Amino acid sequence: MSLKINDNFEERVVIKPEDYQWVDSPMPGVERMMLDRIGDEVARATTIVRYAPNSEFSTHSHDGGEEFFVLEGTFSDEHRDYPTGSYVRNPIGTFHTPKVGTDGATMFVKLHQFESEDIEQKIINTNNTPWLQGMVDGLTVMPLHSYEAENCALVKWAPNTQFNPHKHWGGEEIFVLDGTFYDEHGEYAKGSWIRSPHLSAHTPYTKEDGALIYVKTGHLPEKV
Repeated sequence: MSLKINDNFEERVVIKPEDYQWVDSPMPGVERMMLDRIGDEVARATTIVRYAPNSEFSTHSHDGGEEFFVLEGTFSDEHRDYPTGSYVRNPIGTFHTPKVGTDGATMFVKLHQFESEDIEQKIINTNNTPWLQGMVDGLTVMPLHSYEAENCALVKWAPNTQFNPHKHWGGEEIFVLDGTFYDEHGEYAKGSWIRSPHLSAHTPYTKEDGALIYVKTGHLPEKV
């Protein structure tokens, strides 16, 4: 029977750093915090993955695609190094052999969530990519990927920024990269993950420390 974690996509889910429960992967020195998952070792999954210094993972293919953002350290494979702030998309059918150096690495990873026709490979260093003006004052946006209804971006919130009330057609997923993100439902410090279902609504804002978030919209199934 396959492992199921937060597999009801009609429910809102919030996981904060104090909720993290790290579990060992099949490879020594590689740990996972499973945010959502349907399946065992091969799974539709959203995970925080932590590589100890000088650890590695076995060669594997991305049967359903792989998307990741490097949160800390430097992730590496046979193709290149990916420093903190790297956003990478490896389409269906690609493969690699991760091997991490002395810095170690922590990554936000999404597996088996690509549409079959979404074949664009991407490597974006968000440290030197320009920001665009957002929909309200105090908001800047860095688009990362778009395919059909799915949109993925970094959003930088200046301190004390208020956004408009809105609904999430196709759902919304947020990972807080820095600062503190707020809405009428609660507050979310760095490292918090929020998954809001189709047609959910909120009115987000920031306070004195502002926020930087990874956000993906339009991608959540109503049911799996």
